[in-house]
Amino acid sequence: MTTEHAIDPSVPPSGDGCADCDAVGGWWFHLRRCAQCGHVGCCDSSPGQHATAHFEATGHPVVSSYEPGEDWFWNYATNELYESGPSLAPPVSHPAGQPAPGPADRVPADWTRALHR
Repeated sequence: MTTEHAIDPSVPPSGDGCADCDAVGGWWFHLRRCAQCGHVGCCDSSPGQHATAHFEATGHPVVSSYEPGEDWFWNYATNELYESGPSLAPPVSHPAGQPAPGPADRVPADWTRALHR
């Protein structure tokens, strides 16, 4: 993976869920973690698409999955998927008991209609 300065393995994640959705009472489908600053944002299928918005606002190109059991990375700048990468500071995913979509108390009953495909 040639991503000089795009990954800082020492930076912990910003929290258990999408920081931007949490700020406005929203919900997410899956989570992504910025490999440079630790910002946790929601995926492009989520209504807010905050991980991509974070890349666009900051220029931080690499995210990792923040889903339990997944360790892949995505580079927005090159549109490349990496099946694995360096170990990041823990935790490496949201809590295993946290549902997807989540958080459970904010997900609407018709949540599948709000997904971006």
